Amino acid sequence: MSTKRQLINEQGIRTDGRGVDDLRPIKITLGYLTHANGSVLYEQGKNKILAAVFGPSEVHPKHTELPDRAILRVRYRMAPFSTEERKSPAPTRREIELSMVIRNALESVVLTELFPRTVIDIFVEVLQADAGTRVAGVTAAALALADAGIPMRGITAGCAVGKVDGKIVCDLNDIEDKEGEADMPVAYIPTLNKISLLQMDGLMTQEEFKQALSKAINSAMKVYQLQVNALKTKYIKREEVKK
Repeated sequence: MSTKRQLINEQGIRTDGRGVDDLRPIKITLGYLTHANGSVLYEQGKNKILAAVFGPSEVHPKHTELPDRAILRVRYRMAPFSTEERKSPAPTRREIELSMVIRNALESVVLTELFPRTVIDIFVEVLQADAGTRVAGVTAAALALADAGIPMRGITAGCAVGKVDGKIVCDLNDIEDKEGEADMPVAYIPTLNKISLLQMDGLMTQEEFKQALSKAINSAMKVYQLQVNALKTKYIKREEVKK
């Protein structure tokens, strides 16, 4: 009879050397693509997410346009080589669902009413996946929108939390996502103090859920600060070059 693998040791150290509240290393490269209006390469641990924004632009076909606001059109895709086992290049039901999840998480921050009868296209391409790609996708998409100069009420930041070996941990990696007891992706908008995405797979008690939500918001705040710093660094440098 096989025994369950221990993912957190007696000292509270996880399989990748992190503590229960530690995020994986995050690297943000803004303006990664030349031809997009805004883009970012967002790396979180082994995750590598490329997000690109095009627009606002004219809607085709015309009868789908909205007279009072822009349409947000999101496409989330995982590259065939993004996972250990090669996936089909055809879009899956999960990718279609996560495209909708990411769009819903962003619609409350983008000032779409400023661009009636237009469309803003957001592409989220997962080049390498290691759990938490939906919240990393939301985070990357928000950065690409900011890089494109799209007016927003705030920047959405995401982080997944979960239950592993009976403990609530932040920013699950692939092993923890697959073998842990619960996974809870959360996207948070600090400037609005609003949660724009909350899902859960697995079981938690009411107290565990409260603890997990608090940890998710704290983690999202850390991600948000990195987003702000990346944007400041790029645009402060640009202004200095102009001078």
